Amino acid sequence: MERPGKIVCVGLNYRDHAEEQGVELPERPILFAKWPNTVIGPGEPILVPPITQKVDYEAELGVVIGSRVRGASAENALEAVRGYCCVNDVSARDLQFSDGQWVRGKSLDTFCPVGELVPAADVLDPQALGIRAVLNGQTMQDSTTANMVFGVAEIVAFVSQAITLEPGDLIATGTPAGVGIFRDPPVLLAPGDEITIEIDGFPSLTNPVRAAS
Repeated sequence: MERPGKIVCVGLNYRDHAEEQGVELPERPILFAKWPNTVIGPGEPILVPPITQKVDYEAELGVVIGSRVRGASAENALEAVRGYCCVNDVSARDLQFSDGQWVRGKSLDTFCPVGELVPAADVLDPQALGIRAVLNGQTMQDSTTANMVFGVAEIVAFVSQAITLEPGDLIATGTPAGVGIFRDPPVLLAPGDEITIEIDGFPSLTNPVRAAS
């Protein structure tokens, strides 16, 4: 699996996900990073290290950049997109919440499974895609990219106003409602689980969960 130079992620970018947390919608995209060491491909195991006890799944639409872009507008931002993919923004919630910022809890080894690339020309509207997370055969997240607060074009433009995006960079555009930590009771990933991310028309992304040796 080719590792991107940058992984830029967007927090609180689905209306239903903000609602399940009881927080207001952001006025602008909330950005954070995952490091390239997190990236694995379909079928590779998500490894849970002993430093976390609360590992969560997040189904996301991934955007892969195809050309160098700086200062794009929302009107031309999609011209820089090479394609799209399923992403699982795996999160160590205990580390994420105790740290007060998100990078460590989001950047443990293997914590960014990425699916096969779908060329941008094959995706007529990135804001009209069903998106789901399926844990051990049970659907946990079931939404649509129409529920994004900020669409793909807005996100690419916003990021590029501050950060030059290079070919191969990956943007994870946020997750809808249904993540494990906000369920009652919480439903978190454990060794022996299998988690699948589905987006309409995309190859699905399935990864087993194992304890790190």
